[in-house]
Amino acid sequence: MKHWLTLFIFCILLASCGSSKKVATKKSTHKPRVTKVDPKSKTPTDTQDTNSQPSEETQPKGVTGTTENYIANFSAVAQEEMKLYGIPASITLAQGILESSSGNGRLALEANNHFGIKCHDWTGDKIYHDDDAKQECFRKYKDAKYSYRDHSLFLKQRSRYSKLFTLKKNDYKSWAKELKAAGYATDRKYPDKLISLIERYELYKYDDNIDVEETFIPAVEGETYTVVKGDTLYSISRRYNLTVKELQELNSLSDTAISIGQVLKIK
Repeated sequence: MKHWLTLFIFCILLASCGSSKKVATKKSTHKPRVTKVDPKSKTPTDTQDTNSQPSEETQPKGVTGTTENYIANFSAVAQEEMKLYGIPASITLAQGILESSSGNGRLALEANNHFGIKCHDWTGDKIYHDDDAKQECFRKYKDAKYSYRDHSLFLKQRSRYSKLFTLKKNDYKSWAKELKAAGYATDRKYPDKLISLIERYELYKYDDNIDVEETFIPAVEGETYTVVKGDTLYSISRRYNLTVKELQELNSLSDTAISIGQVLKIK
């Protein structure tokens, strides 16, 4: 009996050891899952972060088209001035581009003055800017189109530029050269710069099919203004920083009627 009891206990112990060994074996063979990442590959997050930066192809390479935009904005104004005063639109545009740095110069940005027109006897708003001398007085306009108008008047009203108006309207090269000869600019390369701009941007095409009216009559410089087509007392008063009533009193006008060619006192 003792022998059988001993044998029974031995069998139980043997079975218990086998079971423990099997469990231990199972544990040792079950390894946690590990996801290996190829260092050369990118996760979706990596890809998104990379794509959020513009590629070299999509990086802006600087602002372009500034001069083209200037031409688009002011070609019609230059053509209107050509129609009224006989100055080729190509010449006016080229001067505006050159003298205002395509509208990016300080006088153009802060004073709507695209031609560097100085105050002289100007009674309107002013801006001071370093030019030939420090802090020179320049005219300030409410709209750039008035700068274009004063540019036309500047050339038309001064006798030293009278030869310009004997030239053909489509002869931009002669106009550019005569501007320099008449003393408009001191830069000896001024004509070449204008011609280069006209040919580079094909500004000569804006001289085509313009019927020049030349209704303007020269006036005394500085203190008078000659009425042209489209003018009203109100528009003239705004240009010269006056009221309509002040214009009427200066010119002994009983109403607001004015006529083309009429010379008005503005000071």
